[in-house]
Amino acid sequence: MRKLAIRPAPAEITAWIITLGLLIFVLIFHLLPALLAGLLVFELVHLISPWIARHLPGQRSKLIAVGLLSFLVALFLTAISLGLVAFFRSDAGNLTRLFAKMAEIIDDTRQSIPLWINAYLPSDAETIKQTISTWLRTHASEVQLAGTEAGRLVARILIGMIIGGLLALREMVAMEDYKPLARALAGRAERVRLAFHRIVFAQVRIASINTVFTVVYLMILLPLLGIHLPLIKTMIMITFVAGLIPVIGNIFSNTVIIIVSLSHSLDIALASLAFLLVIHKLEYFLNARIVGNRIHAQTWELLIAMLLMEAVFGLAGLVAAPIYYAYIKDELVARHWV
Repeated sequence: MRKLAIRPAPAEITAWIITLGLLIFVLIFHLLPALLAGLLVFELVHLISPWIARHLPGQRSKLIAVGLLSFLVALFLTAISLGLVAFFRSDAGNLTRLFAKMAEIIDDTRQSIPLWINAYLPSDAETIKQTISTWLRTHASEVQLAGTEAGRLVARILIGMIIGGLLALREMVAMEDYKPLARALAGRAERVRLAFHRIVFAQVRIASINTVFTVVYLMILLPLLGIHLPLIKTMIMITFVAGLIPVIGNIFSNTVIIIVSLSHSLDIALASLAFLLVIHKLEYFLNARIVGNRIHAQTWELLIAMLLMEAVFGLAGLVAAPIYYAYIKDELVARHWV
């Protein structure tokens, strides 16, 4: 028997308006890194703290332990972030060196590849550099990598982590009776947290699986055949980091691998393309099974949401789209509206 849609109370409608307003505010004022950092700290502490609560007597001991755990989680995430930055600036993972190598490969192989492929490649290395330069100028405000903006970005992330830790600590305290609007807002916050949990942790699993297959291909299979590609460590790291963005991230990392494969031969590039197509099929299956089932959405729905959000909010919208869409879809499903 079909369930009837539940008519929302005025407090719930108000809570929806406030929540959507805050989510848009986060994108407009470049607060997405702080939101994601806070949600990540909260989730990690939320996963571990029940074990602490079971093994420690007394409320005060639990609060101290969860507070210490929040600090350690924030410290751990900061260390990982600094490690990634250091890697991509090092000789082993330098992105500038990677782009220069890709431009060199395209120039060197242009005469030996079919004309139909040539038509889709930039005309020369200078064109590639100009394209990258233009993209960076266009998205400078979103990437926020230099000068004052980088400092503000780090500060926002740290503040987000602190807020996430404090909210996790707040969970250890018994909640008082909420008024209708406060209760409705708490419910919306919980749904945003669940959307983050479902999308991010599922995408980490997918990115990890894709990275494992890429490692097997680049570091085991190709070397066994006597083929050694340059910048393997950089490509592997890009595969994982870019893979955290559904679908589009893998398209970027796969393009890098195929172009670098051209440095050996066209046959190896085609072999890489075939291998990555198989991985893509696996990814669509994983997206349907892991992400789609959890948020009641198909891959094409996520792609449309990502396209629209990127058009309106740029790079931040692209990153936020899966989480925002998962939250909105969860609200609609809960009301039996879809």
